[in-house]
Amino acid sequence: MAKKKLSEVRPANNEIRKVLLQYFYDRNNNATSARGKKGSAVKISDVKKELKAAHNLSQSEVQSNLTYLISQGWVEESKVEKTFTTPGGAEVPSSTSFYQITAPGIDKIEGEGEFTMQKFHGIKIEATGQNIITLGDGNRINAQFSDLGAALVELRDAIARSTEDEAEKLSLVADIDTVQSQLAKPSPNLGVVAAVWESIKRASTINGCAQLVDKVGGFISELLQ
Repeated sequence: MAKKKLSEVRPANNEIRKVLLQYFYDRNNNATSARGKKGSAVKISDVKKELKAAHNLSQSEVQSNLTYLISQGWVEESKVEKTFTTPGGAEVPSSTSFYQITAPGIDKIEGEGEFTMQKFHGIKIEATGQNIITLGDGNRINAQFSDLGAALVELRDAIARSTEDEAEKLSLVADIDTVQSQLAKPSPNLGVVAAVWESIKRASTINGCAQLVDKVGGFISELLQ
């Protein structure tokens, strides 16, 4: 009678995350280009293939833990948009995602250094007798909403740096300012925040803003509960 094969013990998620982050760190250190086989940014298919060969990680182990690292800001996703023409002459959009380690991810491995930006860089607490914070973009909010306020500044800056149409950028920045004006109050008007947030969410289609919209969305969800 054949013996049953013992179930393989898989590494814990934290161990997989360490392997993943070290992979992106080493790739960045050895990169000779921005993207591609020798680039600091790499396609998910290559990540899965190389980590399968080097550490026997399954596709699901790589994907689920990569999602975690992205949500924590250790790794970032960037998309390259292209179009190709079919034999019939139709233009079809195509998008390819690349993944690479971020500055916080590098600091996670190396430790903070001279160039590490502080968490609340551009934000100061003013001695006004109330807990009011002045953000890097000049808006003032209640200190209890500091995390949301800081995330909104990140999104605002990313929108301003983008190549999006100027009118669209102005509209989105104005919406962000509206939310921040509500955050200056001890009790924001949640109806206003919810309505304006629906408009701001369209910034997720701007290159480089999708993760920031998700980040802001997490704080907004907590506020609206």
